[in-house]
Amino acid sequence: MMSSEKKVAVVTGGSSGIGLATAKKLLADGYAVYELSRREPAESGGIVHVTADVTSDADLAAAAEKILAAEGHVDALVCCAGFGISGASELTPSSESSRQLDVNVLGAARTVCAFLPAMREAGRGNIVFVSSVAGVIPIPFQSWYSASKAAINAYALALRSEVAPFGVKVSAVMPGDASTGFTDARKKMPVNEAYTARVEKSVSVMEHDERNGMSPASVAALVAKTAERKNPAPLYTAGFQYKVFTLLIRLLPRRFASFLVGKIYGG
Repeated sequence: MMSSEKKVAVVTGGSSGIGLATAKKLLADGYAVYELSRREPAESGGIVHVTADVTSDADLAAAAEKILAAEGHVDALVCCAGFGISGASELTPSSESSRQLDVNVLGAARTVCAFLPAMREAGRGNIVFVSSVAGVIPIPFQSWYSASKAAINAYALALRSEVAPFGVKVSAVMPGDASTGFTDARKKMPVNEAYTARVEKSVSVMEHDERNGMSPASVAALVAKTAERKNPAPLYTAGFQYKVFTLLIRLLPRRFASFLVGKIYGG
């Protein structure tokens, strides 16, 4: 890449939370930044908003066409769009679990399909998925959210090998609990008497940890750094304590690790 050529970043889910914080960090690092979301952020500060829904192939194709027409290339693609649902798996309608996967997993895949051809042809670029520690430490009563993030990790690792010959780098960043609007936006499934007390306890623990969690800016710093690395690792964990947790999960017998997580979140 010529030193005089402007670096260009695209961030999905960039209207709030970690996505917006990442867009701001990349802007501060000298990128021209385009954020893709359904709603324009209240304050852009130089970030260019493009209205797009990650569940729409047409929206993403139009967004890619617009950005590539203006810039000619994309150096960093950050897939951050997503939301969470909570509740007992048994009582989660298939329409809701399908929506969870459609946004969190297929939304990221659609975004990649829209922008990867240009990155592949240019022979460069970094793709970064914002995953979650829940992808490696599945949480009771967040089964579908955990499944979506485990799928993102698997997708990132497979895609990484597929596009390596083209000079495109792929990574996933796994934040732990972060203090964002994600907590209030979580969609809670109906419960019955068999699950009520345990679901309430689990969600209460989750929400307490999230509200007292990392700042979006601290997560964004790692996401942006990953997007700028020449040789990024496949997976990164954000937050020291969560690095410890993910290491322990790998080292402990699965039966014991599952027992511990169940005691904390399962009631």
